[in-house]
Amino acid sequence: MPRVYLALGSNLGDRLAELSAAVASLGSLGQEIRVSGLYETAPVGGPPGQGAYLNCVVSLSTSAAPRLLLELAQRLEQEAGRVRTVRNGPRPLDVDILLYDDLVMDEPDLVIPHPRMYERAFVLAPLEELAPELVPDNWRERLGRGAVGEEVLRRVGRIESS
Repeated sequence: MPRVYLALGSNLGDRLAELSAAVASLGSLGQEIRVSGLYETAPVGGPPGQGAYLNCVVSLSTSAAPRLLLELAQRLEQEAGRVRTVRNGPRPLDVDILLYDDLVMDEPDLVIPHPRMYERAFVLAPLEELAPELVPDNWRERLGRGAVGEEVLRRVGRIESS
C-alpha cells in the first residue's frame, strides 16, 4: 500500500480536539498510522490578529486513491466548520496532502508533492520526526533555525493515535 503524508493544522476553537478528531478519522482509512508531535506557530500570511496554529503530520499506509484522500480532507475541514472566505485565514481545521509515495500530480485542485511543503518549518519539523529521509538536511539553515519570518516553531506535545 502507498505511504501517504498529510499535514494538519488548526487555529480556531479547541485546536487539540479538532486535530485529534481528524487523526481518528484518518486512522480509519489505513494501516500503520503514525502522528508527529504537535508544533505551535504564529500564523504565516493571512489577516492580522489570528491565533496561533497547532500543526502535526500524519503518516499512513492506505489503498485510498489521492482523489479520495482529497475528498476526505475537504469533508473533515467542512465538518470542523471551515469556511473559505479569506486566503490564509483562520480555520478550525486544515488538511493538506503532502506526499503520496513517489506520485507526482499537477491538477488545478490537487498538486502532489505539496508545492509549498519545503518552505514551511511547521511542515518540515513534524515530517522530519516521521521520515527524516524526506526532509532536506539543510532545511533549518535555509529557513532559519526554528523561525520563518514571523513563524516561531515550538514543539508542544503530541496526539496519540488509536
